[in-house]
Amino acid sequence: MKSDKKPVAKKPKFSPYWIYGIAIVLMILFNVFTGGLSSSKGASTTPNQFFEFLNDGDIESLEIIRNTHIVKVFLTEEAKTKEIHKDAVGSQLFPGSSGPNYQFEFGDLQNFENQTNEIIAKQNLEITPKFATESNVWGDLLLSFLPFILLIGVWIFIMRRMSAGGGGGAGGQIFNIGKSRAKLFDENTEVKTTFKDVAGLEGAKEEIQEIVDFLKNPGKYTALGGKIPKGALLVGPPGTGKTLLAKAVAGEAKVPFFSLSGSDFVEMFVGVGASRVRDLFKQAKDKSPAIIFIDEIDAIGRARGKSNFSGSNDERENTLNQLLTEMDGFGTNTNVIVVAATNRADVLDKALMRAGRFDRQIYVDLPDIRERKEIFEVHLRPLKVDEKMDVDFLSKQTPGFSGADIANVCNEAALVAARKGNKIVGKQDFLDAVDRIVGGLEKKNKIVTASEKKAVAYHEAGHAVVSWMLEHAAPLVKVTIVPRGRSLGAAWYLPEERLIVRPDQMLDEMCATLGGRAAERVIFDEISTGALSDLEKVTKQARAMVTVYGLNEKVGNLTYYDSSGQSEYGFTKPYSEQTAELIDREISNMIEGQYQRAINILQENKDKLILLAEELLEKEVIFKDNLETIFGKRPFEVEPPLDQNQSSEEE
Repeated sequence: MKSDKKPVAKKPKFSPYWIYGIAIVLMILFNVFTGGLSSSKGASTTPNQFFEFLNDGDIESLEIIRNTHIVKVFLTEEAKTKEIHKDAVGSQLFPGSSGPNYQFEFGDLQNFENQTNEIIAKQNLEITPKFATESNVWGDLLLSFLPFILLIGVWIFIMRRMSAGGGGGAGGQIFNIGKSRAKLFDENTEVKTTFKDVAGLEGAKEEIQEIVDFLKNPGKYTALGGKIPKGALLVGPPGTGKTLLAKAVAGEAKVPFFSLSGSDFVEMFVGVGASRVRDLFKQAKDKSPAIIFIDEIDAIGRARGKSNFSGSNDERENTLNQLLTEMDGFGTNTNVIVVAATNRADVLDKALMRAGRFDRQIYVDLPDIRERKEIFEVHLRPLKVDEKMDVDFLSKQTPGFSGADIANVCNEAALVAARKGNKIVGKQDFLDAVDRIVGGLEKKNKIVTASEKKAVAYHEAGHAVVSWMLEHAAPLVKVTIVPRGRSLGAAWYLPEERLIVRPDQMLDEMCATLGGRAAERVIFDEISTGALSDLEKVTKQARAMVTVYGLNEKVGNLTYYDSSGQSEYGFTKPYSEQTAELIDREISNMIEGQYQRAINILQENKDKLILLAEELLEKEVIFKDNLETIFGKRPFEVEPPLDQNQSSEEE
């Protein structure tokens, strides 16, 4: 049954510009009909023709306009019937109008007047020239007010741009500069990310879900006398999913969600940061209950120091002080929860980290093998993957990878498959993607001399032999001497993921890392610059053993590590010169001892080292099976690690 209601026509919205347009049109019409159309300009002619018409007696009167040097000619009734004046009579818009029939411009007024009077006297005509001065009132008014109109128009345009923030940067928002730049997500904003899209991170997800539930059902928690937490700080390495969790909160929460970055408070003008903090919390309180998310909060939350070495004003500290006050101050509203994210929690101010401001610190760690499998399943959904693809295998190949790294692996695998012309993404494509991300792009056309190639082969074979012969070193997966990235060769291993590392395990890893340089010494009796990355790695490892973990007997159970991050700005070392000498000596002794150990292992297995290097020179890429053919099974029977991956030792 059809409804009898007629559709309501949408009326156009009223605009003040309509008034301006109507006024301009009325002015034009008034000017035209009062002075323009009522007095037609008449047909154009020349002074010579005018004098001929004057001689013939066709002119009834004429009007000379002094200021414009224009002459308006009016014909007699008899002359209007002549054929020669047909165009002049027909040029008048309204028949019988009082407008001139002809109009022309003369030169010198005195000469024109003398010549006209001479003809009038000669022909005995009863014509007296009239003199007049014309003025355009509307035109003069328009010219007088035009500069003011232009100035007012430009001013209105600039003010509108400024108030709308369209100018860009500080200058374009001069009246909006103290306003918050937070982006608001509410029920009217479509945010597609939910907690289902966040794979892994079970503990962090559970706590962040509880915060959303606080605002949805506050009575459930306050009925027992509890208070809703005021803030939660997401801490963790880059790429682990902190911002993704915040996006899920925005998608799940049925309350207003304000999102912005810590750098949005920073501005060149003094007092702007604190003003933006005040405005942000004012908006949030007006829409409470609400959530504020500040990404990279370390931009404004860095610890305040007693002295300022930067030479700039303390604008950042003013912003931080205002944030501290808003989060837990004298008149704080408890219906606003602040969620922040950072990977630099060690540099944050202690006042910001205390309970009552950020009641909860949620650590978002790198995913373990089970969580990596879940992340792979999320990122494999849009890909056309081989049905036989083993996701467990992929998760074992990527320990230490963050969620962002895994997303990159999946995308790179799809690109590799497309480059090969494959219809689906297979297992080898993922392995190639991991190699590409860890080691860099293969450069098969890189010019390498025969001697350099031989040195690289023995270097990489030395890594493989030493790691194969040591109990705690990571077993080999693949060795290649194809240039990749900035390296001339690389070796991939399957290291264990250890939560606790013992000294003998670290020493075995250092010895395997030095196996490349040791092989050069054993075979060529000389060393090269190719071991730079190896030396950098073992030096950092040895220094950490001595100065951080307290694993050196002579230095003792001491650590000079500062978890607060304050020592990085100091100019003094936390130990004496004698201790510094002892530390340097112990680091050197540790590295040299492992280097000599690697040389001894390679000298004992020199023949097998040569066989492996020759095979590597021939095939350019060798795998674990090639080592088993030469060395037999690994001498250390250990259980396969629960979580394994490819890591690389580059030359």
